[in-house]
Formats: sequence, C-alpha cells, structure tokens
Amino acid sequence: MSDTAAFVERLARIAAQRRTLSENEVLLLAEVAELGRAIDVARADIASLRVGEISACHIPAATDELGAIVTHTAAATDAILESCEGLDGLAAELEGEAAERLTAATTRIYEACSFQDITGQRITKVVATLQTIERRVAQILSVAGRAPADDWPPQADPGRALCEGPQLPEAAMAQSDIDRLLASFD
Repeated sequence: MSDTAAFVERLARIAAQRRTLSENEVLLLAEVAELGRAIDVARADIASLRVGEISACHIPAATDELGAIVTHTAAATDAILESCEGLDGLAAELEGEAAERLTAATTRIYEACSFQDITGQRITKVVATLQTIERRVAQILSVAGRAPADDWPPQADPGRALCEGPQLPEAAMAQSDIDRLLASFD
C-alpha cells in the first residue's frame, strides 16, 4: 500500500474514532484510500509491461521506418517525373494520335504522382502522433519512478535482422562491402 493510501486510511480511522468527521466525509476518505490503492496497482502494472521498450525502441524505430518511406517515395516519384519529362519531349517530336496518346498517358502519370505529397502529409501526422505517445510514455514512466529505458534493449539475435525486411539507409551495408563479400566467393 502506498504512503498516501496508508495515510488516508489512518486519518479516516482516527477521525471516525473521534467522531470529528461526518459519515460522508469518512466514506470520501475511504474512496480516496481506494484510489491510492488503485494507483499503486496501476504503477505495478506499468512497471511489469516493460513500457521502456516502447519509448526506447519501438517508437523511434517506427518513426525511422516511416521517415525512410517518405524518403524512398520522394526519390521514386522524382524518377517517375523525370521519365515523364523525357516522354513529354518524345511526344513533342511525334504527330497525330500517337503524340496525343503519349501526352495523355504522361498527364495521368503526373496526376497519379500526387500520392507522394498526400502520403508524406499523412505519414508526418503519424510520426507526430508517435512522438506524442513517446512523450506520454516517458511521463508515465517518470511518475512510476522508472527511466524510459530501464531494461531495453535486450541482447539482439544477430540473425534476426536478416528476417526483418529492408534496412534503413544508415544501417544498411555499403555497396562496396557487398561487392567485396561477393568477390570473396570466387
């Protein structure tokens, strides 16, 4: 039982014995004591959840992955738009129906590329939400008397990273390292 809950219970018992509080006030103090016990249980539950993992690993990793999505989507969109510009140049050299069909196709591609801006905006909103959650988790941990990363990260399985999909650019092997590795097989 927390110090607060114990204090309130003791105060309620003393007041009840002295009959200095009304019955409603005694009931109110008992409710406050029960709230103190509920807070203690919640603190213990939070501590057992290993919420430090959320703040120390999961949210930053999700934020990094979303940032990589925005970066790669922008790069792909730029490549698509550059190709469309080349096709527009080719359409200018053509005449008749072929030029019109090519121009119509590149126009549809330009319009479809608006997904990149919308995707970036939505991902930015998700990242902001994740950062808000991260701050709130840190506040909860602070109230519970724990540091955000008390027990994180655990020792990682080195082979596991190979099964987790594409690497973020700063974590990926350099092409020269890959070339050197492949050359060593010869």
